[in-house]
Amino acid sequence: MIHELGWIGGYEIIIILVVVLLLFGGKKIPEFARGLGKGIRDFKDATDENNFKNDIKDVASEINDLKSSVKDIDPRNSVGNRKHIKSSK
Repeated sequence: MIHELGWIGGYEIIIILVVVLLLFGGKKIPEFARGLGKGIRDFKDATDENNFKNDIKDVASEINDLKSSVKDIDPRNSVGNRKHIKSSK
Protein backbone atom coordinates (compact mmCIF):
# COMPACT_ATOMS: atom_id res chain seq x y z
CA MET A 1 0.00 0.00 0.00
CA ILE A 2 1.08 3.55 -0.57
CA HIS A 3 1.10 5.47 2.68
CA GLU A 4 0.83 9.15 3.44
CA LEU A 5 0.71 11.06 0.18
CA GLY A 6 2.96 8.98 -2.04
CA TRP A 7 5.53 7.51 0.33
CA ILE A 8 6.42 3.93 -0.46
CA GLY A 9 6.40 1.56 2.48
CA GLY A 10 8.40 -1.57 3.26
CA TYR A 11 5.98 -3.98 1.57
CA GLU A 12 6.02 -2.04 -1.67
CA ILE A 13 9.81 -2.04 -1.76
CA ILE A 14 9.90 -5.81 -1.20
CA ILE A 15 7.38 -6.36 -4.00
CA ILE A 16 9.38 -4.15 -6.36
CA LEU A 17 12.61 -6.02 -5.52
CA VAL A 18 10.94 -9.40 -6.15
CA VAL A 19 9.58 -8.20 -9.51
CA VAL A 20 13.00 -6.86 -10.52
CA LEU A 21 14.62 -10.14 -9.49
CA LEU A 22 12.12 -12.14 -11.52
CA LEU A 23 12.45 -9.92 -14.60
CA PHE A 24 16.21 -9.58 -14.77
CA GLY A 25 17.56 -12.51 -12.80
CA GLY A 26 20.19 -12.57 -10.09
CA LYS A 27 23.15 -12.22 -12.46
CA LYS A 28 22.03 -8.99 -14.09
CA ILE A 29 21.25 -7.07 -10.91
CA PRO A 30 24.93 -6.53 -9.89
CA GLU A 31 25.67 -5.30 -13.43
CA PHE A 32 22.81 -2.80 -13.19
CA ALA A 33 23.98 -1.69 -9.74
CA ARG A 34 27.55 -1.16 -11.01
CA GLY A 35 26.24 0.79 -13.99
CA LEU A 36 24.06 2.92 -11.73
CA GLY A 37 26.95 3.58 -9.36
CA LYS A 38 29.25 4.53 -12.25
CA GLY A 39 26.59 6.85 -13.66
CA ILE A 40 26.14 8.59 -10.31
CA ARG A 41 29.91 8.93 -9.89
CA ASP A 42 30.29 10.38 -13.41
CA PHE A 43 27.45 12.81 -12.72
CA LYS A 44 29.09 13.98 -9.51
CA ASP A 45 32.41 14.41 -11.31
CA ALA A 46 30.75 16.37 -14.10
CA THR A 47 28.98 18.69 -11.70
CA ASP A 48 32.04 19.24 -9.54
CA GLU A 49 32.61 23.00 -9.27
CA ASN A 50 36.37 22.68 -9.63
CA ASN A 51 36.04 20.88 -12.97
CA PHE A 52 33.64 23.58 -14.12
CA LYS A 53 36.19 26.29 -13.31
CA ASN A 54 38.88 24.39 -15.22
CA ASP A 55 36.58 24.04 -18.22
CA ILE A 56 35.89 27.79 -18.21
CA LYS A 57 39.64 28.50 -18.08
CA ASP A 58 40.20 26.14 -21.03
CA VAL A 59 37.49 27.83 -23.09
CA ALA A 60 38.84 31.30 -22.26
CA SER A 61 42.33 30.21 -23.30
CA GLU A 62 41.03 28.86 -26.61
CA ILE A 63 39.12 32.11 -27.25
CA ASN A 64 42.26 34.15 -26.61
CA ASP A 65 44.20 31.91 -29.02
CA LEU A 66 41.53 32.45 -31.66
CA LYS A 67 41.62 36.22 -31.13
CA SER A 68 45.38 36.32 -31.65
CA SER A 69 45.05 34.14 -34.76
CA VAL A 70 42.42 36.49 -36.20
CA LYS A 71 44.62 39.52 -35.47
CA ASP A 72 47.47 37.82 -37.34
CA ILE A 73 45.42 37.33 -40.49
CA ASP A 74 43.56 40.66 -40.35
CA PRO A 75 44.49 42.61 -43.52
CA ARG A 76 44.26 45.91 -41.64
CA ASN A 77 47.27 44.85 -39.56
CA SER A 78 49.63 44.38 -42.51
CA VAL A 79 52.52 46.86 -42.82
CA GLY A 80 51.95 47.79 -46.49
CA ASN A 81 48.28 48.40 -45.90
CA ARG A 82 48.98 50.76 -42.99
CA LYS A 83 51.17 53.00 -45.13
CA HIS A 84 48.52 53.12 -47.85
CA ILE A 85 45.76 53.96 -45.41
CA LYS A 86 47.81 56.74 -43.75
CA SER A 87 48.82 58.32 -47.03
CA SER A 88 45.29 58.32 -48.42
CA LYS A 89 43.89 60.27 -45.47
